[in-house]
Amino acid sequence: MMLIVGLGNPGSAYASTRHNIGFMVIDELTRRHSVQNISKSSFEGELFKMGQHFLLKPTTFMNLSGRSILAVKNFYKIDDVIVIHDDLDLPFGALRFKSGGGHGGHNGLKSTDAAISSEYVRVRMGIGKPEHKSQVADYVLHPFTSDEQTKLSVWIANAADAVEMLLNNSCSDVAAKCSSKGF
Repeated sequence: MMLIVGLGNPGSAYASTRHNIGFMVIDELTRRHSVQNISKSSFEGELFKMGQHFLLKPTTFMNLSGRSILAVKNFYKIDDVIVIHDDLDLPFGALRFKSGGGHGGHNGLKSTDAAISSEYVRVRMGIGKPEHKSQVADYVLHPFTSDEQTKLSVWIANAADAVEMLLNNSCSDVAAKCSSKGF
């Protein structure tokens, strides 16, 4: 049993922003699979059961994501967690995998690390970065450019494929398979 978390911010104002790429991958996985919506206010998130696994979109806003993740993890006694998130340090469209490590300044990862430790698998989705560090908050909370939007559906599908592979394979095996497939 695994908990697969897509990081993002709730609400229509954020739906198409770079910071919500994790939510977009969870949405793709719910479209692909027969899922059961699980409503429980104490989870502070949208939770779906996909076979023996759980899909979560925290509704706590990015900076408090760990609170929702911890609630689900503890309630269902889940050991293995995958977190899908945007990554400024990778170019747009890049897909990388990492087990453990630092948060790199990402507030959603900071919150997750504080709540459950840093020992989880990360699906890092590159969004590029703005020219100046002072523009980061504005950059991640804005929609993808029209050029990026033309590539978004394929990238999200590739990320969903990778997450599906992670359910039965190690992080390094999935990284090698994805690399050989060109994503």
